[in-house]
Amino acid sequence: MKLSAFNFDLPTELIAQHPNPSRDEARLMVLNREKKTIEHKLFKDVLDYFDEGDVLIMNNTKVFPARLYGNKEKTGARIEVFLLRELNRESLLWDVLVDPARKIRIGNKLYFTEDDSLVAEVIDNTTSRGRTIRFLFDGSYEEFKQKITELGETPIPPYIKDLREVVPEDEERYQTIYAKNEGAVAAPTAGLHFSRSLLKRLEIKGVEFAELTLHIGLGTFRTVDVEDLTKHKMDSEQAEITQEVADIVNRGKENRKRICAVGTTSMRAIESSVSTDGMLKPFTGWTNKFIFPPYDFSIANCMITNFHTPQSTLLMMVAAFADLDFVKKAYEEAVKEKYQFYSYGDAMLII
Repeated sequence: MKLSAFNFDLPTELIAQHPNPSRDEARLMVLNREKKTIEHKLFKDVLDYFDEGDVLIMNNTKVFPARLYGNKEKTGARIEVFLLRELNRESLLWDVLVDPARKIRIGNKLYFTEDDSLVAEVIDNTTSRGRTIRFLFDGSYEEFKQKITELGETPIPPYIKDLREVVPEDEERYQTIYAKNEGAVAAPTAGLHFSRSLLKRLEIKGVEFAELTLHIGLGTFRTVDVEDLTKHKMDSEQAEITQEVADIVNRGKENRKRICAVGTTSMRAIESSVSTDGMLKPFTGWTNKFIFPPYDFSIANCMITNFHTPQSTLLMMVAAFADLDFVKKAYEEAVKEKYQFYSYGDAMLII
């Protein structure tokens, strides 16, 4: 499978810069894989596609305010520091991206507050933009996280940030309403469409919810640079699937119910922990699972997702699930019908 197979022309005006005024009133394109039909609905209409005993698998990761701004020692240059992941809690060691990277060397110190209560020292170069830093903070870990939360900014995707400023609305809307476990630098965007009332109505119908956690890293936005997809390496992301979640999903499977992965991150997590007989196993650890066509899915028979960027790993997974030619046809229709794309955009239900 080649990278070029996943290219398409996307007009800039179809890139959503703001969330829909109502979470569950975004548009919804419904793809039926068996009948090869395409329907146009609103997201709240997903209610019509689920019945008692069906299972929605949801990623309850919570986005933390990962974007900080510091000043370099001596020069005072303003440096953006994007927290990627915690390496060592006791030492306050983090993997980060810095911008502009050319100004930052090992040994440099960055100051985030006027009273110098939060300082970071660069101790290693990991990539051209990446660094490992050690925070210097006099206080408990809880106080440190509180300080990061005060100073940090919601890490809305880079392509939105290039078009507009972060606004207070982003703090709430770039987060699912069921977000619980903090650790992601990007939201599981398919889940952004669920409102409290919609979840309640699904619950009343007897739909079961299975919440797993996969902390999304910047690999979500990383471009694929190789034409031969077998040579692409995904960034590892931390995941947890409890025994309770596995039991809910496997019970649904045994009863031949609809098992729906809400988002590519939920799908990646469940496909990373499959038993030899095709059932879901509990899992705690890291996954770098890369799903592209052709691929046999073991757990989910249904998927909710957003509209993704050309040549992205997310689009590749969707094409593996729904058939590349069918997805291409659906995306052509989405462009023609002016659906909104990417994180704040409209949704697709694949059954």
